Amino acid sequence: MTKSIMIVGVGGQGTLLASRILGNTVIALGYDVKVSEVHGMSQRGGSVVTYVKYGDAVYSPIIDKGEADIILAFEQLEAYRALPYIKSGGTMIVNTQKMNPMPVIVGSASYPENICEKISDKCNLVSLDAVKLAEEAGSLKAVNVVLIGVMAKSTDIPYETWKQVIHETVPKKFLDINLKAFDLGYSL
Repeated sequence: MTKSIMIVGVGGQGTLLASRILGNTVIALGYDVKVSEVHGMSQRGGSVVTYVKYGDAVYSPIIDKGEADIILAFEQLEAYRALPYIKSGGTMIVNTQKMNPMPVIVGSASYPENICEKISDKCNLVSLDAVKLAEEAGSLKAVNVVLIGVMAKSTDIPYETWKQVIHETVPKKFLDINLKAFDLGYSL
């Protein structure tokens, strides 16, 4: 059995650290894992998408439309863009934060309304204000690990494995904040 997880967000939100934590966690359990990062203008606030597939034998990291078991979305519009990739019965975990893309900033487009409602019609939706929980943990930059904590709760991967991988993956000076962020997400 193969699991397919997409992580979507905007450059600078920490999606790559989230994919590293996820990948290292499933490797620690002995699974074959493939990770592919697709960058838009990530340094300019553009879309960033990471595919993570794991199982007994995985031959490609690419996730096609309708194949994602879980989509971890760091921002609402990125969640909406990724909606075609969720499989029937899949779960989308969405940070309710809104980050205006350039067309919205310059006034040539408007930010879509009621995104979470539209998503909830198509899949299992978990929406949360991960920014608030990250602030509670001690840093806005911990949104990524809050979301990993929320996702971790819905997997059959032991809590202790996640915590150990965070210890091994996150730089020591940020470890306490990230462990707290993970626990806040996990306990949601």
